[in-house]
Amino acid sequence: MIKQFLYKYYIRFKRKQYISDQKKKGTIISNKSKGYLHASFEGKNLVPDLCNFVGNIKIGYATTLGHENLFAGDVTIGKYCQLGIGVAVHTTNHPMNYMSTYINNNLFKGELKTLKETSKVSIGNDVWIGHNVIIVGNVTIGNGAILAAGCVVTKDVPPYTIVGGVPAKIIRKRFPDHIIQEIEALQWWNLSDAELEKIKPLFFKNFETANSIYE
Repeated sequence: MIKQFLYKYYIRFKRKQYISDQKKKGTIISNKSKGYLHASFEGKNLVPDLCNFVGNIKIGYATTLGHENLFAGDVTIGKYCQLGIGVAVHTTNHPMNYMSTYINNNLFKGELKTLKETSKVSIGNDVWIGHNVIIVGNVTIGNGAILAAGCVVTKDVPPYTIVGGVPAKIIRKRFPDHIIQEIEALQWWNLSDAELEKIKPLFFKNFETANSIYE
């Protein structure tokens, strides 16, 4: 009984200390979220209420999450991404080629959990993920992609591409290939604040009919 009390007190203290340490880096974490001790944050992140982190989760600089986001497995998210409410990223799956998909403790004391399949989801930089998007399996999301609200992503999404639907399909590219190549080469998400200030006018240009981002 005493051990349980001390353990709970220790975990409570550790969570409080972690939230405080992250705040010094500009990252705000709600104490109503869970599992954030197992996640890494690069700084200036926002973790609102009821987010859940299970596994190896890496969140890039200035990426902000939405309420009730779930990350399970091996997940890496780049810089300057924005996620809507109810986004779920799953890189684990129940075993489908065995006798049963059931892996809870009620069967063989949970020994079947060892059969769980684990893959990886990698999300690039400057990606916009709409409300209630689900991302599953071994998937890579390119820089600048847009995932429409409610879609289920089961395959790779190319850079600067808009996808939607169940399962998600390509709707269109955001820009012509030559514009995409210029943005990819610029890699603005890796620039310092001072460097970003110098190219600030680029962020206010409409590239829909542009021949170059620099024109």
